Amino acid sequence: MRADDVLGLRPCDRVLVVAPHPDDETIGPGGTVARLAATGIEVHVLCVTVRRGRMYGGASDPAVREQEFAKACAALGVRNQVVAWIDETGLEDVSARQRDLVDLIERHEEVSLAAVDPVALIIPAAGGYHQDHQAVYRAGFAAARVHPAGLKPTPRIVLGYRGVEDRWSAVAEPWWLHVDTSDQWPAKEEALRAYSTQMRASGPRSIDQVERIDAAAGASIDTRYAESFVPYRLAY
Repeated sequence: MRADDVLGLRPCDRVLVVAPHPDDETIGPGGTVARLAATGIEVHVLCVTVRRGRMYGGASDPAVREQEFAKACAALGVRNQVVAWIDETGLEDVSARQRDLVDLIERHEEVSLAAVDPVALIIPAAGGYHQDHQAVYRAGFAAARVHPAGLKPTPRIVLGYRGVEDRWSAVAEPWWLHVDTSDQWPAKEEALRAYSTQMRASGPRSIDQVERIDAAAGASIDTRYAESFVPYRLAY
């Protein structure tokens, strides 16, 4: 295995990342996405939803957030990205659409298991505090179930990533898969800065806090920065 290999993937392999909202693909696995892309691996991002409405510290405008999403994905080297559901009312309950979520991840015409046929699927981890993250985790886990060859794509690798606030969780998971993202921090920082409406000057959603989390993960494997994942399937 070459020094720049990640998860045993090879150039031209494909990876599907599922993000509940724009910015989750960056805050959680953004450095890993950038490292995969830099080694010639195709990374595709399916963002489930963006809604219009007030937020703590600001507001959510779907058109603005789609622009931020595209800019962040470009900084990370993503091959293709899409926001599936635009909620202009701000009233849609993603957690009540479990069957639709599974179908979305399995069959979306542009970015899905069927469209991408990925070697690896990266989804929110089970311990996420946010109800949308929990719903997307359950749907992604169900969509990744093993099927006979030729019936439906079955990714060999399934990983769960953490959101910046997900330490507020009662679920203890085995975060023992780590990816050295030291060289990719500048790309991740650029992608984080693309989300000007979502990042904050201080607190859990600040760039400084994300950097400290990645630095702590890096210290656990003696690197400057790293990202940690829950391995749900590793088949080689």
